[in-house]
Amino acid sequence: MIDRKIFFDRVRATPFKGRLGEAQVAGMDAILDEWERRALPDPRWLAYMLATTFHETARTMQPIREYGRGRGRRYGRPDPDTGQTYYGRGFVQLTWKGNYRTMGKLLGIDLVADPERALDLAHATAILFEGMIGGHFTGRKLADYIDGERADLVNARRIINGRDRAPLVAGYAQAFLDAITAATE
Repeated sequence: MIDRKIFFDRVRATPFKGRLGEAQVAGMDAILDEWERRALPDPRWLAYMLATTFHETARTMQPIREYGRGRGRRYGRPDPDTGQTYYGRGFVQLTWKGNYRTMGKLLGIDLVADPERALDLAHATAILFEGMIGGHFTGRKLADYIDGERADLVNARRIINGRDRAPLVAGYAQAFLDAITAATE
């Protein structure tokens, strides 16, 4: 179990630079609750999921819509069959109709018909875990980069978005890991 007081005190300092709001705490609580429910063994996975959420939500730790809603990108155009636009939503900025279909099937909901459901806190949390653990976004998963003695926090970014801002996200992951370690000692 993670001592939430210690954890939040630590992350408030780094990476949140002294300011931590209720919505940020609620988002992290949802992720921590799911982590504890699943009883996963490697806290580095949790740290990397929190770092990804921190980065992809612009530090809000809440499911958000992609800024610009996919404007200028192929996934930002309405689908000819559904009329929906499959721009980034949630904790991980889920994009593309196929990814909405895959995640919807895994969660037992129709995200293709209603992509806005990816913004629900419980759904965004499940998408984060299923996608990063199962490799459902890019074919790469947490165990490909973080397993046993190996922890390639830079290349783990490939799970979500190539190497976009990879060193930055790796730094966030280390800050979250430091907080997790302090809160579980």
